[in-house]
Amino acid sequence: MGTEARRPGLDPREVPILPTFTPDIAAALPGPSWLTRRRAAAAEAFADSPLPTEKDEVWRYSRIDELDLDRFGPAGSIRTGDDPGPSPSDRIHSLVDGLGPRSGLVVTINGVLATLASTVGDDVISLGRAADHPDGAALLGAVLADPRDFPLLNDAFAPDPVVIDVQDSSMTADPVIVVHVVTGTAGEAVFPRTVVRAGAGSTASVVEIVVDADSGILAGSRGDLLSSPGDATERLVVPVTELAVGDGATLSYVSIQSLGAGTWQLAHQASTIGADATLSSYAVALGGSYARLRTDSALVGESGTSSLRAAFFGRGDQMLDFRTLQDHRAPRTTSDLLFMGAVADTSHSVYSGLIRVRRGAVKSDAVQTNHNLVLDEGAHADSVPNLDIEENDVKCSHGSTVGPVDEDQRYYLESRGVKPERAEQLIVAGFFESIADQVPVPGTHDLVARALAARAGGTRG
Repeated sequence: MGTEARRPGLDPREVPILPTFTPDIAAALPGPSWLTRRRAAAAEAFADSPLPTEKDEVWRYSRIDELDLDRFGPAGSIRTGDDPGPSPSDRIHSLVDGLGPRSGLVVTINGVLATLASTVGDDVISLGRAADHPDGAALLGAVLADPRDFPLLNDAFAPDPVVIDVQDSSMTADPVIVVHVVTGTAGEAVFPRTVVRAGAGSTASVVEIVVDADSGILAGSRGDLLSSPGDATERLVVPVTELAVGDGATLSYVSIQSLGAGTWQLAHQASTIGADATLSSYAVALGGSYARLRTDSALVGESGTSSLRAAFFGRGDQMLDFRTLQDHRAPRTTSDLLFMGAVADTSHSVYSGLIRVRRGAVKSDAVQTNHNLVLDEGAHADSVPNLDIEENDVKCSHGSTVGPVDEDQRYYLESRGVKPERAEQLIVAGFFESIADQVPVPGTHDLVARALAARAGGTRG
């Protein structure tokens, strides 16, 4: 294809207009030969595929037609392979220390590994670059085996994929903390990549945070993720996380997104859950201009279980977009999803979820629930639950609610002397209390609760 990539979907004879996301640039990134080949192939596949549009069902209700990829290119340190530069270390450590004891710490800056530390041996959890892992070529893409659209772009331009490898039968009570710091100038694209393998019979937890260092969101004496949208620098962040939960393993995973007001996020989380294994996943969305998270959870082993939770709060003109797939492929599998959020000002949220029960997955049990609070007339929430059942003898249910603050609750508080704006804050806080209490990593609970409370504290009466 040469040094420039045509816009996907256009006639190849037309003038190339995507000079920044090309196979040549992807192949020039540092790494072993297998990674170079993988990147180049992904870049070729991305360039030869049509970009998604709002006409596609999985992108319906989104803002994807507004994304102009010509405005972005890989961050400078990604292109050159140079050191990404100094990190906001004091703020990062304040944030991390507030989470309590940990078994490991990984910090990347614009997707490039900057810090790697462990308090346990490699015989329990090994941390490192996929490029250096003996099974790196097999681990990377093992869960997300058929990437499309933006995960392909991550495949091509992730400069330093990180592997968290939990050894078989090992157990640790303290989480591995992963912090992806986004920084730099307008127009830069960042591609964090994390692979977690929980070996058979193991028990572990991972907390993954994607944060804009320049936005002012990462601040406070306790390392709080504050609610101020801060810096409006336009960036593109495309994180991909793969979670492989082996037979009999238990993995708790928390992801927190706190990006600046000008950032586009297009995130993908994919998981496979083996026989008698359990995944407890929890996502928190706070920042970004358009922030999308797609969560695909495949129950591939008999009696596997997944618990999927998310809490989100949109303000300003944000759009927070969630797409989920609960994919039951094996008998006696269980999935339980609960996503709860609020939108204020002129923000917009989207939830679209699918429960799929494949042939042979008898006695599967799946629940999908989405609750939304709409706090202002200009705000909007879309909720679209779906079922695709190919087998008998299963239990599946879905439900959603979209509505304003309960007027009876408001009246009750105001009749007892609570001011209108404070009454709404209390109601919103109560709405989030139940979902905040379900954070599966105990040390993260207070951080999540404070972040949601800070957002609720900005609601209008």
